Amino acid sequence: MLKLKFQDKLIEAGTDEAGRGCLSGPVVAAAVILPKKFKHPLLNDSKQLTEKQRIILRPFIEQYALSWSVSYVFQEKIDEINILQSSILAMHKSIDSLDISPEFIIVDGNKFNNYKDIPHETIVKGDAKYMSIAAASVLAKTYRDDYMEKIHLEFPKYNWKQNKGYPTKQHREAIREFGITQYHRKSFRLLPEQLKLDL
Repeated sequence: MLKLKFQDKLIEAGTDEAGRGCLSGPVVAAAVILPKKFKHPLLNDSKQLTEKQRIILRPFIEQYALSWSVSYVFQEKIDEINILQSSILAMHKSIDSLDISPEFIIVDGNKFNNYKDIPHETIVKGDAKYMSIAAASVLAKTYRDDYMEKIHLEFPKYNWKQNKGYPTKQHREAIREFGITQYHRKSFRLLPEQLKLDL
């Protein structure tokens, strides 16, 4: 059973990201502030949900959250500052864009940089424990999937519509055969034998 909040006294935002382990595309983060009586029977960590369930949840979260926002950090920035810092930057950007300023932030995972002077708590597997993080995970995942489906039309050979940029066998085969695109993260190990190839 997901809990609504980590603490009760302050306005609390939950934040999470999607796409950290991908070879292409942005890392996408969302931040969500939920009302006191929020609930939905499907809400869970987005990785536990089917695509259909996430699609049902997204408009519900957007309608009933007190505030929500989604932010993107693209592959050029990921290559410049690394994926961990890019994930944290995306979460900071999504908190920046909330209509309501949170007084406390709960973060999925165990790494976060201080945001302004707002206290925060990192929670491992937070998206399976707290509703606002779970809601953020659903938004981050669905918005990222939409983006990958859009750029799939430009480069159908990589099948991003299906693999969403994750390192599937098929995605790696396409990189081997066709090389990389401007959407690939050049700082990532795109192929297992990359160290031996003269790229």
